[in-house]
Amino acid sequence: MKTPSLFKEYIWLVNTIYHAKAITFAEINERWLETDMSEGIPLARATFNRHKDAIEDIFGLIIDCDRRNDYKYFIANDEVLKEDSVQNWMLSTLSVNNVLSESLSLQNRILLEASSSGGEYLPQMIEAMKKNVRVKVCYQRYGTDESKLLDFEPYCIKLFNRRWYILGHFHRDATKEMEADDYFGMFAFDRIRNLELTNVKFQIDSNFDAATYFSENFGVLVHDGTSMERIVIRAYGQERYYLRDLPIHHSQKIIEEGEDYSDFELNLRPTIDLTRHLLGLGSTVQVLSPDWLADEVHEMHLDAAMLYGLPPEKENAE
Repeated sequence: MKTPSLFKEYIWLVNTIYHAKAITFAEINERWLETDMSEGIPLARATFNRHKDAIEDIFGLIIDCDRRNDYKYFIANDEVLKEDSVQNWMLSTLSVNNVLSESLSLQNRILLEASSSGGEYLPQMIEAMKKNVRVKVCYQRYGTDESKLLDFEPYCIKLFNRRWYILGHFHRDATKEMEADDYFGMFAFDRIRNLELTNVKFQIDSNFDAATYFSENFGVLVHDGTSMERIVIRAYGQERYYLRDLPIHHSQKIIEEGEDYSDFELNLRPTIDLTRHLLGLGSTVQVLSPDWLADEVHEMHLDAAMLYGLPPEKENAE
């Protein structure tokens, strides 16, 4: 059996059990026989067990059996499928790939966004993270023609707005000539001009947790001095439903609802990543508090409007 076919079966099995919450092996087989993959042949218990083991090994998803509930199978750690986890991303991506691969006849009727940029460096960076070795990167920031050579410890990778980023840890022990230095930096893969793995080993901080590191922020700008804030935004019309289903941040919650609006509370650091996102929502979202953030977004809207010129009535009023 080809590997792609196996992956289709793994994904089908995970989705079947996850959506059923709890399901017996007989019920799984009934649904299996309804698929084209089965070719009318029942799923053997031994095959099912092998799939179970492979799914745990590849995706980190544990399929367990509740013997007290009619021997029904369930995903014991299904919380990872509700988070921004690697497991959730992998499963979602592979599920979509499977659907698309079986729908080539509709390729002219299925339009996709451009793929994430800088992905060609992803395998090398992941290899460096696995080996716990420092990397040397030739990096060219926007606005300059010159590249800079960086040497850092690759701590974690983050995908944001279809761009891959690496969180690099810079560490230098104190010497007679220089003081100790210790800080992090974020670098976009698409600004990397060359990447080389070194033989210099490093030990990642045992207290470091990637999800926690970014938990107080929207985007990739972290620890730029912006303080935590309680932010309240008002979404109008259809946008209130979009924000309800696709929250801006995990802290988001609805605190008030009106006839044509909903107020959302968020607790995070309002960096430029967030203000640009709010600006992009245009007239469908209004910042209610804090006042300084409302003023900042207001000024950004005015600056944007000035690019197109003021309306005649406003020019006359001045």
